[in-house]
Amino acid sequence: MRIPIFAILVISSLLHTAASAGEAPTEIEYLLTTMGSSDCTFIRNGKEYDATDAAAHLRMKYKRGKRYASTTEKFIKNLASKSSMSRKPYLIACEGVERTESGAWLTQLLAEYRAEDP
Repeated sequence: MRIPIFAILVISSLLHTAASAGEAPTEIEYLLTTMGSSDCTFIRNGKEYDATDAAAHLRMKYKRGKRYASTTEKFIKNLASKSSMSRKPYLIACEGVERTESGAWLTQLLAEYRAEDP
């Protein structure tokens, strides 16, 4: 019996998505821990917060909105990139680095994490 190539691709894609979803809590915790221990300043709705407060805020959003964060990428996009109320992007300001949107900063941090984790 032959399995159509399309079926193989669909199954492969579903397995990859399931594996990614299973890794999400670990990756998200890594992102939040790293953010919280950084020397960066978090800007939310024009107000500056230290890294510890920023991580606590995003942890709270993740706890309340896990249904919007089935993958780490969805966590970044749906919960960690902008204010749910004002829709303004969150910003990160780190010493010696140009101020950037938190989504881009977290995406770069995730890429570095994944590159280190075989």
